[in-house]
Amino acid sequence: MTTAPQTSDPAVVPDPTPELLQRAAAVRQAAMALAQCSDGQRQAALQAMAAALEADGEAILAANRADLEAASAEGLAAALVARLKLDRPKLEAAIAGVRQVAALPDPIGRRQLHTELDQGLVLERLTVPLGVVGVIFEARPDAVMQIAALAIRSGNGALLKGGREASRSCAAIHRALQAGLAASEVDPAALELLTSRGESLALLKLDGLVDLIIPRGSNALVRFIQDHTRIPVLGHADGVCHLYVDAAVDLEQALRVAIDSKTQYPAACNAIETLLLHQSVAPAFLALAIPAFAAAGVELRGDAAACALGVSQPASEADWGTEYSDLILSVRVVDDLEQALEHIRRHGSRHTDAICTSDPLAADRFLAAVDSAGVYLNCSTRFADGFRYGFGAEVGISTQTLPPRGPVGLEGLVTYRYRLRGEGHIAADYASGARTFRHHPLPL
Repeated sequence: MTTAPQTSDPAVVPDPTPELLQRAAAVRQAAMALAQCSDGQRQAALQAMAAALEADGEAILAANRADLEAASAEGLAAALVARLKLDRPKLEAAIAGVRQVAALPDPIGRRQLHTELDQGLVLERLTVPLGVVGVIFEARPDAVMQIAALAIRSGNGALLKGGREASRSCAAIHRALQAGLAASEVDPAALELLTSRGESLALLKLDGLVDLIIPRGSNALVRFIQDHTRIPVLGHADGVCHLYVDAAVDLEQALRVAIDSKTQYPAACNAIETLLLHQSVAPAFLALAIPAFAAAGVELRGDAAACALGVSQPASEADWGTEYSDLILSVRVVDDLEQALEHIRRHGSRHTDAICTSDPLAADRFLAAVDSAGVYLNCSTRFADGFRYGFGAEVGISTQTLPPRGPVGLEGLVTYRYRLRGEGHIAADYASGARTFRHHPLPL
């Protein structure tokens, strides 16, 4: 199983080698050129990347099969094996995602502010690329395609480091992506693949060359990265998602939502880990849910009230804060909506939480009170995904309060720059009162 990078002294991160510094500098140089490419050039690069992935599809799938065989021999955790697997439909979906990103509006050069400070003195705020992003992820070789597409489309270079368990898959995908870029007007050096644990550790010390680090993986991985770098980190450490079934509810609808939220892809960070049931509907709901979850292979762990209603396994206090990433679901019976909200406040990870209810007041209260990146009504938490949001793909999901938040697409990979054009204006004139600001808004 992949865990956080380790050293002989966990507090020590090695300095980058001269070779790594040279490669990172090459990515930054290529990123600077990429930022000057036109919208059409970046779109064409993504189309070429998608075509190259299709052309190398069999080699990519063969590499993934070799990774899966090695993972099976090593006894890799089931949740990581599920993320590691890349079959033909999953590959085709990822390639479709690359093309969808290509078709999205250009995120660069958008004017967000346009103000005439004084006659002849005009201020603009325009979106620009971040520069270079470093992405460290476990399993999930399809993440290489998603991140590469979003990076190139947004004018950023990328240093990519997949887990050891996905090394063959990542290498095959990276070769295809670089072949695609080589057939375009974008320098293939904009995408660099790191292959060793030492490189992933040293990446954390590439401040000045890397502008943002995005970890995608276990709690231990994310925490380690957050604790050992001065580079800004975007991501989430936990995905403890909840579904609350309210007193006024369509039981059949709520059951469909609950089953999908847990079983559609249990290894995903947006799968529910805890089911909260209003005491008035808990008996009727569990009468339907217990056999349905059993048929889906889900192990239920309940509090005393849930166990009294037929849940066979008791839940421990630790269960309420556990991201299982597996077919396990904790169940708690609550007195009312307020107790459900308090449970989520105490145990949630501010990722995605949902309510099933036909009471508009309860719905509004839940949607307003739950401080998560995604708060849903009468639908599965599995919709918390960049592709499903129409972003084409995502570089990750952020649970931080500051933006970007939730599934992060192109908008999370751009920042902005202020541009001020004048005609010899000087601040002293305004300090002395010789001139005054007019601050007149202009059309965007």
